[in-house]
Amino acid sequence: MPFSLHGIGVSRGYAIGRTYLLQRNQPEITEYTIPDAIIEDEVQRFLNSLEIARRQLRDVRVQVPPTAPTEVAAFIDTHLLMLEDATFTEAPIKLIRTRKCNAEWALKIQRDLLVQVFEDMDDPYLRTRKDDVEHVVRRVQRVLVTEDPSYLNDPDYTELASSRLEGRIVVADDLTPADTILMQHQGVLAFVTEYGGPLSHTAILARSLGIPAVVGARNARAYLGHDEPVIVDGRQGVILLGLDERILRYYRHKQKEERQQQRELNKLKGKPAITRDGLTIALYANIELPEDAAAVRDVVADGVGLYRTEFLFMNRPDVPDEEEHLASYLHVIKTLEGSPITIRTADLGADKQVDGGRGGGPVCTNPALGLRAIRMCLKDLAMFRPQLRAILRASAHGPVRMMIPMLSAIQEVFQVLRLVAETKQELRDRGLAFDEKMPVGGMIEVPAAAVCAPQFARYLDFLSIGTNDLIQYTLAIDRVDDEINYLYDPLHPAVLMLIHNTILAGHKAGIPVSLCGEMAGDPRYTRLLLGLGLTQFSMHPTALLEIKRVIQSSEVAELVSVVRRLLRTTDAEKYTEALKSVAQN
Repeated sequence: MPFSLHGIGVSRGYAIGRTYLLQRNQPEITEYTIPDAIIEDEVQRFLNSLEIARRQLRDVRVQVPPTAPTEVAAFIDTHLLMLEDATFTEAPIKLIRTRKCNAEWALKIQRDLLVQVFEDMDDPYLRTRKDDVEHVVRRVQRVLVTEDPSYLNDPDYTELASSRLEGRIVVADDLTPADTILMQHQGVLAFVTEYGGPLSHTAILARSLGIPAVVGARNARAYLGHDEPVIVDGRQGVILLGLDERILRYYRHKQKEERQQQRELNKLKGKPAITRDGLTIALYANIELPEDAAAVRDVVADGVGLYRTEFLFMNRPDVPDEEEHLASYLHVIKTLEGSPITIRTADLGADKQVDGGRGGGPVCTNPALGLRAIRMCLKDLAMFRPQLRAILRASAHGPVRMMIPMLSAIQEVFQVLRLVAETKQELRDRGLAFDEKMPVGGMIEVPAAAVCAPQFARYLDFLSIGTNDLIQYTLAIDRVDDEINYLYDPLHPAVLMLIHNTILAGHKAGIPVSLCGEMAGDPRYTRLLLGLGLTQFSMHPTALLEIKRVIQSSEVAELVSVVRRLLRTTDAEKYTEALKSVAQN
């Protein structure tokens, strides 16, 4: 009898195959006291385990093929950097010496502290980086527990490398970037993990590699047997088992449609996104790392609508300097050869104690409502000014725009514009080139800013709607909280009214308005956003061609009429009907 398991679909596509259950148990860690005479021996044992873990990762790193997406190697490099960071190398050693405890226990204490820091973060992307802490710690703990001097004898590596995974659907509690590389070599059809979210490394890598994946499928290994035939629906986040011929025929047909659709989508590369009634829509891409620019170029996006710069501050005790900022921006400019690039200033927060530039100040009770993004930058000018200088200097080499995150008061705009003016004068005095007319815009992701969008539009050169945070703040829910994420509703009337208000404010002020949240890359919302008046979208590069297809089949004039009726209705049933009408238009 067919039945299904549900998780979060993070990489579109369908896979039909047999399961491979990856059973990994975290090493059992117990505390014991180390005699004074061998404390330094225990410290050395810990240092040796770090070096073995590094060698294991380097061994995996060299196997990354040149054709692999840049994210694959970048995530391995992230784990290597973490193994060099003081939070992993120095803090456990202090615990060994002061508490006289074994290395495994000292590392467990430090792991618990770091995971809690990440769990308290407001930014969903950075919060999921606790997975990296777990992956790195588990690797070192395995070395400590097995005490195998051979760095090649990595239990995870050995199991995967010796397994026949071609055509398999791997089911695991979680997967590391190193796992993904090994599986890529072996032709894995799909991933299913019990943990993780849409912004986890497993999800990002699955999308980059074009592998269907479902994450957050709790207790999947308890329901799925080894070598069991299943279907993974990466679009809907469903795992089907107990298959019959009818279901198999249906999904084989879906696979055929998917392949044909991808071939058709590839034909859209380089073609303009023009609606049936002749409106040209700009399609930009969001990037996390400089290396992501290659994916933007591959889909021939109109440019970068959101370049997140937080990676520069992570896994380090100090702040990046002006030259480091500049080098990362120039890499993207050079890769994209004249396409516009929107650089968002650092969106760090009071909760990000592990990030470069954060001191040991008091921890905010509610980081989501605390000192983060532009609030933190304006308070810590020593961190902010080097980034301002670098962005301005980068503007001399290509069409660069600067974007301010989490604006909530017009006074913040005035402060930033004053700092930009001061920085320009400083660069003139130093004889350094920059674009005198570099546009400065703001992210509208706080309800107060959306309500006051006309005021912000008077003083800024462009607006960009960040729907991820706007939805969370408007509805007072945390989308990564399993207890309440069912309330995360992009179609809530209040959310749509705030988006519409912001777009209208930009139109009346004669400045462009884009949308760079996840809604922009979800084809379910494309026609609705067109009907709200949006003409600039920014999304993950892998979503761009499908959004272009929807745009080319849409007629905006009809959509605008339907959406206007939708915004006026107060009847829940009519509201739902209007939404369906927009989707079908």
